[in-house]
Amino acid sequence: MNADKPCGLSVDSGFVELAVEVFAMLADATRVRLILALRDGEMSVNELAEEVGKSQAAVSQHLAKMRLARMVSTRQQGTRVFYRLENEHARQLVADAIFQAEHSLGGTPRHHHTITETENP
Repeated sequence: MNADKPCGLSVDSGFVELAVEVFAMLADATRVRLILALRDGEMSVNELAEEVGKSQAAVSQHLAKMRLARMVSTRQQGTRVFYRLENEHARQLVADAIFQAEHSLGGTPRHHHTITETENP
């Protein structure tokens, strides 16, 4: 076993197939938008549906799949159910994917600009 590599990051790791399943779960624009909407805290299905511009039924189906994948968790308050990210990893994956997408446009991506450059273009 190679002690230099963090747990699970070797090419023969058993987690590779699970990582592919995570990417497959995120290979949907609505789910990516739901993760972006949840990055600042929990929201109800109604709030999420409005935020991502989809029906409550569609959002509920996506959230159910994301819950089974342990990307989101819930909290019930009366008859309302609130969703939140289970941990920061899905948020970071989505952020990194968007940053990678910015690179595909050429030039210097926005996330590489310093605050000074952004304030004084």
